Amino acid sequence: MNVLALDGALGSFSVAFAGDAGEHASAAIPGNVALERGLHLVATVLEGAAMRPERLDRIAVGIGPGTFTGLRIAIAYAKSLAQAWDLPLAGVSSFDALELGITEDNVLTVVAPRPGIVSVRLRNGALESRASGSIGQALDEVLTHRAAPSIVAGAPEDVLAALAERGIVASARFPAVVPPAAAIAVVAASMEAELSVHALHADYGELPAAKVPARPWSRS
Repeated sequence: MNVLALDGALGSFSVAFAGDAGEHASAAIPGNVALERGLHLVATVLEGAAMRPERLDRIAVGIGPGTFTGLRIAIAYAKSLAQAWDLPLAGVSSFDALELGITEDNVLTVVAPRPGIVSVRLRNGALESRASGSIGQALDEVLTHRAAPSIVAGAPEDVLAALAERGIVASARFPAVVPPAAAIAVVAASMEAELSVHALHADYGELPAAKVPARPWSRS
């Protein structure tokens, strides 16, 4: 299966192609220029893979959790390309992309969308729990009813330190496939696509910090 994948959730904006014959091409740019240079990067990756859009089988995109702006840009591009090229669209969780290649149980996968805030998933076989928030809050929530993790994927050092404070020693496992879009392409090749592009939604992990403005008056 020929898959073109995009990701803006995990730091940089990345694009990757994975093909039937094992062909691979990928590239990444800083997230703060994705809006201006994202489509150019798509064209660059397809050109490097000698791949035409009509030979693609599907588009894949990272759906998060991750950075708000990066997610919105990548998903908007992916939906536009899928519609323009009449291709199926598959959404891949950031957790699944970071866990690619890990076969062990008791895995805590960590995404850090902004400083001091994490989205985590603790997986033990078919069972999993998720939480988002400050590092301490998120860890306390997922550890309440689950065995302690032995592996931490995609983990910043402060998460490992917070686990150590709770008497949990875990080993860090860094992504086996980079950039993130390359992992997303691999995962997407073996999953079902969405029924329509409109069925795909971002998983922000947490709601953006915001205040509801006070109403200056109310109608009685």
